Amino acid sequence: MILKLNDVTQRFKSGQHEIEVLSEINLEVTSGESLAIVGPSGSGKTTLLGLCAGLDRPTLGRVELVDKSIGELSEDQRAVLRRDNVGFVFQNFELISSLTALENVSLPLDLIGAKSSRHTAMELLEKVGLKDRAHHYPTQMSGGEQQRVAIARAFSNNPKIVFADEPTGNLDEETGAKIEDILFNLNQEKGTTLVLVTHNLELANKAHRIIELKQGKLTRDQILQKETI
Repeated sequence: MILKLNDVTQRFKSGQHEIEVLSEINLEVTSGESLAIVGPSGSGKTTLLGLCAGLDRPTLGRVELVDKSIGELSEDQRAVLRRDNVGFVFQNFELISSLTALENVSLPLDLIGAKSSRHTAMELLEKVGLKDRAHHYPTQMSGGEQQRVAIARAFSNNPKIVFADEPTGNLDEETGAKIEDILFNLNQEKGTTLVLVTHNLELANKAHRIIELKQGKLTRDQILQKETI
């Protein structure tokens, strides 16, 4: 089990009040599975993704990521856990504007002192169809190209699990469809676990499994297709 949540509740303070964003969430995700998280705006999707990825600690309950209890780790320990095991794809791409595509993809490898980081990064750029754009900066690329660079970066450290937050949210329909194919194809090729948040039901239905949140509660957990990994 690569990810496990037991009775996870998340609350945030707002002035004198405390707001419960997630309530008693129970979830298990197996290695190699692809899981889509859907639900209306404000249902807690991004909060849940952040907890699963170790970006935050739960108010109540237990989150285990790669057999480590998030709540028992310091901020530095969680950063190391993410560095060694996790890849991220964000809606707004989150590329470093002063770095080329090649440098953005190789950065996670450079941070851990990996050998042949540029070679690995170039191979990934080739897989996402951007080998000829390796030395371009984000401002010189379209949104779809930037997201392809972000996907290549997410897989550069050979993660056990990739978290994607609205990966097609800022893209037109045609470009978004291409990004979906690249993300799922690369995920299947690498044998990685994929957890994604999306409003796009067409994208969600490509996953092995879909869960739905409403008002912070898990209201649906459905297997869509058998795992092929």
